[in-house]
Amino acid sequence: MTPYRSGGESFVLCVANQKLTSTDLYNIFFLSIFVMIERMSVGIPALIRCIMKVRKFSRDVLNHCYQRSADHGVLFYTDIDYLVFFTLFCVVAERRKIKVLKLVQMPNHIHHSSIARTKKQFTDFSRDCMSLFTREYNGAYGRLGPLMETPFSSAPKWGDKNVRTNLLYLDNNPVERKLVTSAEQYRWNYLAYGASKHPFSGKIVLRHASMPLRRALERVKLLKSDGRYLTYRVLRSLLDSISSEREKEQLKDFIIGTYSVIDHQAAMRYFGGYDQELIAARSTTGSEYDISEAFIGKDDKYYASFTDILLKEGLLADIHDVLTLSPDKKQELFYTLRRKTSAPGAQICAFLHLPVEIRH
Repeated sequence: MTPYRSGGESFVLCVANQKLTSTDLYNIFFLSIFVMIERMSVGIPALIRCIMKVRKFSRDVLNHCYQRSADHGVLFYTDIDYLVFFTLFCVVAERRKIKVLKLVQMPNHIHHSSIARTKKQFTDFSRDCMSLFTREYNGAYGRLGPLMETPFSSAPKWGDKNVRTNLLYLDNNPVERKLVTSAEQYRWNYLAYGASKHPFSGKIVLRHASMPLRRALERVKLLKSDGRYLTYRVLRSLLDSISSEREKEQLKDFIIGTYSVIDHQAAMRYFGGYDQELIAARSTTGSEYDISEAFIGKDDKYYASFTDILLKEGLLADIHDVLTLSPDKKQELFYTLRRKTSAPGAQICAFLHLPVEIRH
């Protein structure tokens, strides 16, 4: 093997009729890196960033995807936000033929663990979901610009043990963030829907249902059969037409049950059933070592308390107004919430979409 010569000369590897040792392969790899640095005029940090962006993916293997909001602020403020994303996610998953075992929507990020045939299928699915949701979200609230951080993070999970650990990690995300005390109590990890079609409301008895609820159910079924997700306009119209809080919750459960593509049975088979998954979730939190998940504060219940304060005191007419307020007005609200809660400044900033520099 001839040595590499700098100054633009090519290096030649004479490998014909020779066996390469592990040392030879090691040298080839690092010589290639040095050539790239010299030829491309890039520094080592830039090269490392480039290498780190190469997405790991395994065909027909569970891949865990994690994506947070572009500014790391709160994304889902109300149930309508959660439902728009959920129905959109499910419609796109069907179109792209993605098998979904878990989906978790947290206030400022999402996780899903899914199986795809190709890396392109997997990345196209994520791209379609986020571009459609950004368009819906920005249009509904009058905001501009990117909504989600790119690129998203993902990691394949080989072997049953790693799959179980990942599924439990997603189940327990809301428990770790103190939103609930048990994983099945959280609506937006969809775990409870593996055992019931109406875990957060009650079975709909049509002869006892109001006419607005009946109409809403029919409209949801029609839109789903047409392959259309529920937009902000449609969801607001459906929920506003119903006066009973109980029936509103029944409609939300019905929407989730109608649109869901989550393969609960496939997920539960890794544990032996629903009850066994709950036992496992209560005994271990699961873990994720392949993806670095950033956290702001330790208790996401603060976000609901912020909403209560700002709406009950008449400081905002709609909680989504925080998305388009001026920086000065946001700063006023920051100090109000700082006085009235014990929340970390970073979480108040995330809720108001204020730059972190305000924290003090």
